Amino acid sequence: MQVIRSRDFTASRPWGALDNTNMGGITTRLHWTDLPYKWHTNDGEEVFVVLDGEVRMHYRVDGTEESVTLKVGDIFSHRLAPSMSLIRLDLHAFS
Repeated sequence: MQVIRSRDFTASRPWGALDNTNMGGITTRLHWTDLPYKWHTNDGEEVFVVLDGEVRMHYRVDGTEESVTLKVGDIFSHRLAPSMSLIRLDLHAFS
């Protein structure tokens, strides 16, 4: 059993992570940041939950860029559809 108090976690660098658990091949991690994240190619499924502050999520689907602002308690998830080759995410942390 493990209890993680997310408000008490600060990583040693932006986007540093604390691995929480692995259940059936699915890993959960707690990330902390105070700086934007750079574009990266994601070829898998991900779930993002905002625990504090706000995150502006920029993403591309089939070459079209979109964005959404996530606030405390919001969840962003994506799953690659058969017609998609990739999704790109650009996470900007701000408060």
